[in-house]
Amino acid sequence: MARPTQKAPRARPGHPRMHEPRTHAHDEQDTPSGHPEPEPLDLRLVPPAIAAWAAAALCLQLPTGTVVPLVVVAWLAALALLAPALRRRRALTVTATLALLAAAAAGTSAGLHAAAARSGPLPQLAEREALVEVDVTVTGDPRMARPKPGAWTRPLLITATADRLITAEGGSTEIRTPILLIVSQPHEAWKQLLPTTRLRITARAAQPTGSGADIAAVLFVRGAAPPETVDDPTTVQRLAGALRERLREAVADLPADPKGLLPALIVGDASQVPDDLDEAVRATDLTHTIVVSGAHLSLLLAVVIGTPTTASRAERGGLAARLGLPLRATALLGGAVVIGFVILCRPGPSVLRAAVCGAIALLAIATGRRRSLLPALAAAALLLILHDPTHAVSFGFLLSVLATAALLVIAPPWSLALRRKGLPPRLAEGLAVALAAQLVCAPVVAVFSARVSLVAVPANLLAELAFAPVLVLGWAAMMAAPVALPLAQALAWLASWPARWIATVARTGASLPGAEFGWPDGWWGAALLAGLSVALIVLARRLRRRPWTAAACSLLLLLAALRPQPLEQWISGWPPPGWRVAACDVGQGDATVLAAGPGSAVVVDAGPDPRAVDDCLRALGVRHVPLVVLSHFHADHVAGLSGVLEGRSVGAIRTTATRLPESQVREVESVAAEFGVPVEPAAAGDRGVVGHELSWEVLWPPVAEVIPDANDASVTLLVRTAGMTVFLPGDLEPTAQQRLLVSQPALSVVDILKVPHHGSAYQEEALLRRLSPRWAIVSAGADNSYGHPDPATLATLEEMGATVLRTDLHGSLALTTRGATAIPTRRPPP
Repeated sequence: MARPTQKAPRARPGHPRMHEPRTHAHDEQDTPSGHPEPEPLDLRLVPPAIAAWAAAALCLQLPTGTVVPLVVVAWLAALALLAPALRRRRALTVTATLALLAAAAAGTSAGLHAAAARSGPLPQLAEREALVEVDVTVTGDPRMARPKPGAWTRPLLITATADRLITAEGGSTEIRTPILLIVSQPHEAWKQLLPTTRLRITARAAQPTGSGADIAAVLFVRGAAPPETVDDPTTVQRLAGALRERLREAVADLPADPKGLLPALIVGDASQVPDDLDEAVRATDLTHTIVVSGAHLSLLLAVVIGTPTTASRAERGGLAARLGLPLRATALLGGAVVIGFVILCRPGPSVLRAAVCGAIALLAIATGRRRSLLPALAAAALLLILHDPTHAVSFGFLLSVLATAALLVIAPPWSLALRRKGLPPRLAEGLAVALAAQLVCAPVVAVFSARVSLVAVPANLLAELAFAPVLVLGWAAMMAAPVALPLAQALAWLASWPARWIATVARTGASLPGAEFGWPDGWWGAALLAGLSVALIVLARRLRRRPWTAAACSLLLLLAALRPQPLEQWISGWPPPGWRVAACDVGQGDATVLAAGPGSAVVVDAGPDPRAVDDCLRALGVRHVPLVVLSHFHADHVAGLSGVLEGRSVGAIRTTATRLPESQVREVESVAAEFGVPVEPAAAGDRGVVGHELSWEVLWPPVAEVIPDANDASVTLLVRTAGMTVFLPGDLEPTAQQRLLVSQPALSVVDILKVPHHGSAYQEEALLRRLSPRWAIVSAGADNSYGHPDPATLATLEEMGATVLRTDLHGSLALTTRGATAIPTRRPPP
């Protein structure tokens, strides 16, 4: 007799049958409208992660004597709650207990880390700014310091660990102290150092700014000679370095923007990104594209093991599925990708956070458990802070975690709401992601940058179109480079086109007059911006049923970003109607603008900062520059040249025949060649007319004479415009001023004097009295370290009856034929 067929047990709703593969299970449920409904959030690990973060950040800042009792109290409180929590298992009690345990553990880790960093002989020597000889191990890639307006050189920054302190007697002391090397005038070999390289250096020690938890001492090294290597880097770092170098070779023949962007986008190597592009990326809040993070790793894992929603299913995608690999082998392959990603891209805060999240997700795949990304994020943050508590005070780590949390918590419901309003799914998802990330990250960015971007959301939406192609093609090029460089170059050329798109989006967004605006810095500024953002969200929800009001608000936002010059002039009164001469507030430097007709002006010197001079010219409505005069080649007069040339038609550049310093001469010629503007020498006797009312004449330097001092070789102009005379002497020193008086006996009283050398003490009083200006303009930076302008110089000018106008006090200045108007303007953030 046949045995009856046994019925399979009925599975509970939402639970697949045992041993039955999930072939078509969905992570999201469909609503009656057909749109997917996000699953409930698992927040159990969030309170412990936040508690650990706060405890670590606090304990890193406090003295060790204060940390110990706080940690002891936290441990006692956690242990006191542990038994009741295990017995009653109430959710609130368990959560509070876990949070206290996490806080106690993180506080202990932070206290021990800070005590270790602050102890030892090196921090004590740093207090005395002693000269030390130490063996150090490089822990990060060398990077150039951010350019400072007017600075002639940029030091090299290298994070390292000091391993051995060598005494004057020849003995040594084993130490382990985190340090920062600042290498001035670095030899090229310093820039090629790889992590794990051991060096012996002699340097001047100094105390770091901040708490000293992550950096216990700063060592200033003069790097004119190659570094003295004690031990070579590890094999793994040599292989990673070779791969990164081959990638640079593959992109070497590309234009500057993709040549710099591709290594940055692929492995986080931003060393070749042009400075102006880097500024544009920051202005449009696209920095995450050149800071390798979770988005980069997620895309790589999607290529290898499938998308996040299918990686653990039987019908998963990716290369692993095509190769027929089982789930556990897929997880192992993904783990290898994560490890290689960390090594190649370097273990920065965002890379480590992404790697730990990825490792947790891969563990879920290997064990067959359904993963949840928010608990993975919380667990990653908790583990990393316990391992290295300095992550708790890292802005990069904070931005990475906040951005990821926004994508997991805020973006899904917003995307659903937008889809219900009829937006296409891809557009709704992209807009929700950009808005969510901007909402949570903008207040943090404002803490240290003191500005807010108005173009971040559209810029991110547009740049996102190119992100996946450039990353996939770029990684393919890097993998091919060691074995087939021509193939790698072809792939890099293909990847360069989406990279150019990202660069175009960044430059176009940053070029808008209202791309960003100043905001109070610090945490109070962040709190204010967060409150304003919440208020705007509430307002936006109320405007959904008022389309005309919403359209009006959108128009106002568009006008704020575009800031048409006539509208801005009407609102602010700047520039005053009929202006003839303007002194731009460019910080510690010179930039004078002479009106030469509607939208046209002659520019004399470009200041130290391209952005500052560009902003000034935009506000003045200058679109055409028939002539640029660079008085001499010091950075505070020429480093902003690209800001004058970018986006304007420029006729020619005239400058001094004294080609010093050589580095700035090369930079000026390179920028001029890039924009196709000829550079011509100027000498006494040269003259010209621009427009109907402006004429200029060169009074100095003498013809066919090369003056050995750059300041004394300054091109000196006498300008006549609309009945006014303007004297522009650059940075002439007293010796050259005396010679100028002798060579120009007909020189007489002028209306406007740009005071030589930013109003320094080095003036020839006879020249000042010969000129006897009505208006004396001093172009200097606020609180500059040179002491400009000098009180004695100001007193002499005022004694002669001159009205002194200063950019460090009054901001940008404009003078008309009827008088002077001083308009204070906010100086761009440093």
